[in-house]
Amino acid sequence: MHEMSIAVNIIDILKGEMEKHDAARLKGVKLKIGELTAIEPESLRFCFEALTEGTNMEGAALTIEEISLKGKCLTCNTTFKLDRYFTTLCPRCGGKPGNLISGRELDIESMEIE
Repeated sequence: MHEMSIAVNIIDILKGEMEKHDAARLKGVKLKIGELTAIEPESLRFCFEALTEGTNMEGAALTIEEISLKGKCLTCNTTFKLDRYFTTLCPRCGGKPGNLISGRELDIESMEIE
């Protein structure tokens, strides 16, 4: 379960930011997670809750925005949703996707502290 190590890293980053801002408590955090990361949001949520129990982060609202896999057509530059195997052809011209433009994200979008 790689979600545990990811949760540990996220918590370490949050701790550092909380220290910088002299925050007493984490109220919430918003993450953006791309489809290609293969992170199971509910597993990550479980790990986050388990690791923050008894800390100043316990009970923080964890919001996860899942970002779909999108590519850009090599022929006509249309942006479109891809399947996980990159076999989806452009819905406009039938061309192949060239550039992956979303789906690899693993970002802390924001955090709410007090």
